[in-house]
Amino acid sequence: MLTSTTNPKIKLIRALQARARSRREAGAFVIEGVRLVEEAVAADWHTQFVLYTPGLDERGDDIITAYQQRGVEIIPVSPGVMQHASDTQSPQGILAVLSMKSLPAPIDADFILILDGVRDPGNMGTLLRTALAAGTDAVWLHPGVVDAYSPKVLRAAMGAHFHLPIETVSWEDVQKRAASSGLILFLADSTEGQPYTGAAFERPLGLILGGEAHGASDQAWAVNPQPVHIPMLGRAESLNAAIAGAILLFEVARQRA
Repeated sequence: MLTSTTNPKIKLIRALQARARSRREAGAFVIEGVRLVEEAVAADWHTQFVLYTPGLDERGDDIITAYQQRGVEIIPVSPGVMQHASDTQSPQGILAVLSMKSLPAPIDADFILILDGVRDPGNMGTLLRTALAAGTDAVWLHPGVVDAYSPKVLRAAMGAHFHLPIETVSWEDVQKRAASSGLILFLADSTEGQPYTGAAFERPLGLILGGEAHGASDQAWAVNPQPVHIPMLGRAESLNAAIAGAILLFEVARQRA
């Protein structure tokens, strides 16, 4: 059993938990908890090694058995070491270090979510989870958004990373890809454009969703998207980015059903 918090693997995990730069340099990220690790196993995602504390429940034991059968390094650790490595206050007793990779988008992708300026990890994770549920083909991230592989984003996304192509794309490339694929670009705004229910979302599209504080950037507007808004019946000025995204994504899904 590993009992030292100065072990190189524990130091690596701490770095991966804390810094986007460390994740990029190592090409790896950390997931925690039975639910997320189960999703990684089911997706057959490449796993570098796993930490666990003895006394897992049946689901946890099944995960350990599955990884052992695949030849993945399994390391029992003390509760203190798990607490030190974890990004949560109450670790669930299992943690995995996974290799970072990008899933390929479908060749005929015609439903893209484009995130611009989203910096809240909870909103980012919820948007990824919602995009998967609404049938989005891929998510394009502007370089200024929160790191999609940060611990809080991963927890909020609930496994969406293992099924949804997620890619960082510059605005120049957004414009080029949209033109080559015949995508109509829509942009969610608080007041501009037509009401979202009147937009023609059956067409191949890219939906741009801006950040929590200031909405979409000038760069996003520069790609000449068609603005749409969600009419407010009460006195609220705007909606939370994740809530607005959910409404719009499922309107696309509704129109296409």
